[in-house]
Amino acid sequence: MSEVADHIEERRAQLSPAERRVAEVVLRDPECVAFGTVARVAERAGTSGASVVRLSTRLGYPGYSGLQAAVQRAIGQQLRPAVERIRDMHPSAATPPDGAPDVLSRTLGAELDNVDRTLSAVDAGAFERAVTLLADRRRPVRVVAGDAEAGVGAMLASALALVREDVAEVGGSDVAVARRLAGSGPETVVVAIDLRRYERWVVEHVTRAVGEGATLVAVTDGPLSPLAALASVSFAVAAEGAGPFDSHVGTLALANALVTGVAGRLRRSATRRLDAVEAAWREAGALVERP
Repeated sequence: MSEVADHIEERRAQLSPAERRVAEVVLRDPECVAFGTVARVAERAGTSGASVVRLSTRLGYPGYSGLQAAVQRAIGQQLRPAVERIRDMHPSAATPPDGAPDVLSRTLGAELDNVDRTLSAVDAGAFERAVTLLADRRRPVRVVAGDAEAGVGAMLASALALVREDVAEVGGSDVAVARRLAGSGPETVVVAIDLRRYERWVVEHVTRAVGEGATLVAVTDGPLSPLAALASVSFAVAAEGAGPFDSHVGTLALANALVTGVAGRLRRSATRRLDAVEAAWREAGALVERP
């Protein structure tokens, strides 16, 4: 979806509220656009067919058919790598319980697609800027994540803290979050992770921190996210689950890539830091060794 998403990002400020709702459908449910009618897209967006057509032309396409063709091309490019990987895999020798093969197959396809779409959409320049910000040891890093993404946020903060100092996960009550982000200046880097539906406390506290001068790296679901509008660097993750809930596998893959980039940038100091942590763990007997 990079071509269409890029057009939406470029024209975001020019979109009317109705056109923004249509754009959200384009980004969140591209299959609806690729295989649906103008009326179907308008219904999903809660607006009129005229708004669907206006968005198409505003994005530079010759009407809805042009937008539909662009989305179809993007879907084909996104799904092909996942399909090829699935075909290359060898079936397991084990026989799962009834129903499990279908669930496992659908989950495998969805998660391969999420990782592929997330990492393939990353702009190399944006990734380099994010790694540079996160690897600057003079800058404190604060990680803020919505409730559903809290696990990924905790992992990112924990992993970054192992390779550099002054990294903290920020959460809890409004009072606690405000206290932890108070005084965020130009040297502070805030990493915000939240997908639609966006949590008000995340958006409000991050907005305040950016207003005080902090630099925002946003991990969200597209250019129409309120976090993307505030960010110096923004990444869009794919989060379609095989079941009823969003997937966080693509988000986790992006977080792992950022940590890998920072660790590579800080190789010498990170090695010394990890050696010290490992020695402390062993001295404290904190880990159970494998027999």
